Amino acid sequence: MTWIAPVAAAVMLATGAGSALAVPVAADVVAVVDESGSMSGEHSWLGGMITSLETGLVANNVGSGATPNRYGLTGYGGGGAHYLPHQHAVDGGGLGTASGFSAATGTLVTSGGTEDGWRGINYAMTNYSFNANSAVNIILVTDEDRDNTDNAITYSTVLADLKRKNALLNAVVAASFSCDAGRALGIDSKGNGYIADGSGGFTTCANGVATGGFGTTIADYVNLALATGGAAWDLSQLRAGGNTATSFTNAFISIKVREITSQPPTGGVPEPATLALMGIGLVGAAAGRRKKTSS
Repeated sequence: MTWIAPVAAAVMLATGAGSALAVPVAADVVAVVDESGSMSGEHSWLGGMITSLETGLVANNVGSGATPNRYGLTGYGGGGAHYLPHQHAVDGGGLGTASGFSAATGTLVTSGGTEDGWRGINYAMTNYSFNANSAVNIILVTDEDRDNTDNAITYSTVLADLKRKNALLNAVVAASFSCDAGRALGIDSKGNGYIADGSGGFTTCANGVATGGFGTTIADYVNLALATGGAAWDLSQLRAGGNTATSFTNAFISIKVREITSQPPTGGVPEPATLALMGIGLVGAAAGRRKKTSS
């Protein structure tokens, strides 16, 4: 059995195995967006941000082949027909191109006042058809905490929906964050914080935590995002404009690309090295049984 360790090491070296799961071939990203009266700036931001995110993903070989990245837009909390969560058509369907997503942001409204973000996430997770080999990402954007309009939807049920598809949640919300270096643009699930550098860039710091939030925003959305392995972001830093907003966008896109390129696809398919190592383990176990039998 002493041959198993060196062969396993050789397989990992040959295949470049560094993680247990494959880099996804593409990403399916759905923005879940509050359509209340104060959100017009964020609606505009989403269109340009997704365009830049697509560029970053393709540069990292995600969505650069036969299976493209796809983007969806769910609105909720608007007036009239926009009150309940609903799809805004992207390229005439639910999921489409980055340019189609940008165009779809023009159909969002700013007329609501009661917003249930959990309901919006639940809708997105159950009304889009995600590819098994794609990384699923939800981006929640809201300046309110949760207005509870559906008691059947709980923190636990929403988290289970997200984890069932290995989906990461990023929450751009009315919460503040800090880390060792001071006020942070946002934090991730590993405790990293991201700090504006004053010139449109950002730096990373340790011990990132949420320090405050509107109403129950931290319990509703920040904790949920971190529990999925995603990140939470301070909406007021985006609204600050200037270099701070530029830093916010650059940090957000950079972290999203990093998350997606290291994220298991919704189907959780093992990469070739993992399959090879599993095979080695099975062969080794069989060899051990044969040796025991012959003894």
